[in-house]
Amino acid sequence: MIWPILVYGAIVLSLVLAMLGLSFILGQRHKEHATDQPYEGGILSTGSARLRFSSQFYLIAMLFVIFDVETIFIVCWAIAFKQLGWYGYIGVMVFVILLFVVLIYEWRNGALDFGPDGGKILTAYKKVVSKSKTKENIDRSVLGAVKTVKPKEEKETLIS
Repeated sequence: MIWPILVYGAIVLSLVLAMLGLSFILGQRHKEHATDQPYEGGILSTGSARLRFSSQFYLIAMLFVIFDVETIFIVCWAIAFKQLGWYGYIGVMVFVILLFVVLIYEWRNGALDFGPDGGKILTAYKKVVSKSKTKENIDRSVLGAVKTVKPKEEKETLIS
């Protein structure tokens, strides 16, 4: 009874070897400027590939995995809906409500805030706008004083 597995293995191995052999025989051979560099794509690499990620990134990744697993449980429940009946429905509703409560808790604690704080951005924007308005008011008052002085000087020079 082991011969079907051996035949299947031989077929798979022969297909793999055939594909590798054909790609070696029919494949293109070229030597370009960036051929030996990693991630050949026409763009020369600059800098290091070692980047630091914020710990917030990993938190978001874990939350994604948790809610992805939740989706798997709900799909399994949907498949067995008729067999589980109302007990299964009540069980999945408790599960969904619990996950919703956890999502609200994480949101309130800031676990989902991985971008800049909107309040801080608005405060900084208001400071910039108030500084520019103050500068404009100073420029206007200085220009206004210069303009009011200039006509008087011109009149005096014309009269004298």
